[in-house]
Amino acid sequence: MKILVTDGMSKEGVKILTDAGYQVDMLTLKPEELLQKIGEYDCILVRSATKVTKEVIEAGKNLKVIARGGVGVDNIDVETAKAKGIVVLNTPGASAISVAELTFAHMLALCRFLHVSTMEMRQGKWPKKEYSKGIELYKKKLGILGLGNIGKEVARRALAFGMQVLAYDPLLSPMDFFIEITTKERVLKESDFITLHLPYDKKVGPVIGKNEFEMMKPGVILINCARGGVVDEGALLEALNSGKVGGAGLDVFVNEPPTEAQQALIQHPRVSVSPHIGGSTEEAQDRIGIEIAEKINKALSGLKG
Repeated sequence: MKILVTDGMSKEGVKILTDAGYQVDMLTLKPEELLQKIGEYDCILVRSATKVTKEVIEAGKNLKVIARGGVGVDNIDVETAKAKGIVVLNTPGASAISVAELTFAHMLALCRFLHVSTMEMRQGKWPKKEYSKGIELYKKKLGILGLGNIGKEVARRALAFGMQVLAYDPLLSPMDFFIEITTKERVLKESDFITLHLPYDKKVGPVIGKNEFEMMKPGVILINCARGGVVDEGALLEALNSGKVGGAGLDVFVNEPPTEAQQALIQHPRVSVSPHIGGSTEEAQDRIGIEIAEKINKALSGLKG
């Protein structure tokens, strides 16, 4: 059987698949090239860059498995895949620690102005006075929207910082330590920091928009290391300009790479940004590669013959 890997894979993951007897082709393909090649493969493994659309799935005459090395599957047409009996796999927990740590990196950068003081000091400035009014995480309220694998790792670290944690999740995931699970409205109204760890649902649209910003405390700091679409970027920019939002840490955007129209948000002095690297650590990539390879092998082994 043949496996197409379009967005890269760790050496450990590739070894698991080749040792199991699969042909693994690692190719970077444009959308039109993918449509031409996909018919040759039994499995395709992607990350966030490749879109496995309805057209791709229909062109994949031999496809048995579609795998995503990461948390969400929003770049895969899951409904079409399931309708054709194709197995869809992902690795929801493998990158959780890496994303949680980046969430705190953004929070700390905003609290102590690291994102702007770095640039100014490289210009020869000494902005000690300008950035002498930082804030601590200690005893602040952190609101977590989405208490899955990543949300739980964020909560663990928040407790270590001495924060009070309020969390909302429509599925009310069980916890192995005490935090307060409450309503979305209370999380929005009472939190000093709010971080999102929810999937993006096109049918629902943004989880945070103008109405939600109006509910928040003045000066709240918002972190989005989930998906770009879960926050209305226009409403966020307005809230930053009005001072309603004191700062925002963004790893994800509606368009990636961002367009010229998004530069006002990205270049805002109270915004800390990173280029969708939440799960991009060496440790997470090793875990992702090994976990998804094992899942692919199990799925394809069950279909042999």
